[in-house]
Amino acid sequence: MASIQQIVKHQKKYFQSGATKDVSFRIEQLKKLKNVLKKHEHKIFDALKNDFQKPAFETYGTELGILYTEIDHIVKNLSSWANPERVSGSLINFPSANTIYHQPYGIALVIGAWNYPIQLTLNPVIGAMAAGNCVVAKPSELASHSSSIMADIINTAFDAEYLHIIEGAAETTQQLLKEPLDYIFFTGSTRVGKIIMQAAAEQLIPITLELGGKSPAIVDKTAKLETTAKRIAWGKFVNAGQTCVAPDYLYIHPSVQEELIDKLTNCIHEFYGDDPSESPDYPRIINDDHFNRLTSYLDNGTLASGGEYTLEDRYIAPTILTDIGWDDPVMQEEIFGPILPILTFNDIDTAIAQINAHPNPLALYLFSEDTSQQQRIISEISFGGGCINDTIAHLGNQNLPFGGVGNSGMGRYHGKASFELFSHQKSIMKKTTWFDIPLRYAPYKNNLKWLKKLIN
Repeated sequence: MASIQQIVKHQKKYFQSGATKDVSFRIEQLKKLKNVLKKHEHKIFDALKNDFQKPAFETYGTELGILYTEIDHIVKNLSSWANPERVSGSLINFPSANTIYHQPYGIALVIGAWNYPIQLTLNPVIGAMAAGNCVVAKPSELASHSSSIMADIINTAFDAEYLHIIEGAAETTQQLLKEPLDYIFFTGSTRVGKIIMQAAAEQLIPITLELGGKSPAIVDKTAKLETTAKRIAWGKFVNAGQTCVAPDYLYIHPSVQEELIDKLTNCIHEFYGDDPSESPDYPRIINDDHFNRLTSYLDNGTLASGGEYTLEDRYIAPTILTDIGWDDPVMQEEIFGPILPILTFNDIDTAIAQINAHPNPLALYLFSEDTSQQQRIISEISFGGGCINDTIAHLGNQNLPFGGVGNSGMGRYHGKASFELFSHQKSIMKKTTWFDIPLRYAPYKNNLKWLKKLIN
């Protein structure tokens, strides 16, 4: 097996050959990736089942389906995106032709996350391939079965000098970060993101960080509670809450609290039956460390629904907590599990001020029929992206760039944004030689007044 150093060296050489810059080559490789994934769907279903007890429907909807749609969208549009882009010139440089060329960086490192291990590893890989880069991807070792199947099918289908999966733990990531890479894309926690960014800074490698945060779901007095409850329950408890854009907590008007809790409890029952531990549609927590962290929150506030758990299969029931304050442990970090704390607000000004007093969330969800209130939330709170009257659904539109802001990340991807993210925009001005304005040349005597006229 080739070492990390050898793989990166070979990818450097292959990139310098210019093969990946050909748009038809990129399209061919993207189609190949889709075909490889489709061919091995059953193995991917099994891997996610082993890692999370994840149902095939969720695996297809939140992992494979997103990748297929992303590939189709990029393949359809890549030729036009990759064309040189003509832009207007400026009077002071008249006459000139001005063009932006989208060119790949070179070797892109993608570090994936464990919670959606296939999609969150390969989605940025797709963007890097679309832009014409060679790619090394390092899946999370926590989802070991998913990491293994990715390495097996990708490394068998693709040459290592172009696309390669490297498995390993933190030590492997540290080795990769020492290599002369050209771009780094990381998905994971804010804590680890800071470490990745520091390592990238040592070599001045451009970086994208897709992190997390406590994403609120705000529910006001005008919300349609039946639909609100269904969409919040789905967004919170899909993948047992292990979703970076899951509603981390509910922030609701007290006048709707009791009715909303009743409807949420009914939705949980409709989705997963009398005992969610027996449901084939309810996944498990990834490992014991996360399980123990999550169960420590169960004595916060008042248990309104759920609360059952078993260590043997790392099961935690869909849980709702009330009487929660901002200082409770469950509110100090991203929950990343099936526990939904509820806080209340009496007026929207207070809600906005409280959310703004905390780090920028990756997502925000507002359930309201009040259009003026909707606009206030969008304009007055800084967050990565989100939905009005839904949760998570914004990830399903390739035309909506996805990413965080501040503590929740930097950089945007999905669709065209992915192509642009992994492309350097090279700006070129082409000047004619048959005409030259002498204004810029010394001696400058009497030239200032003409320069001001040109600029002003």
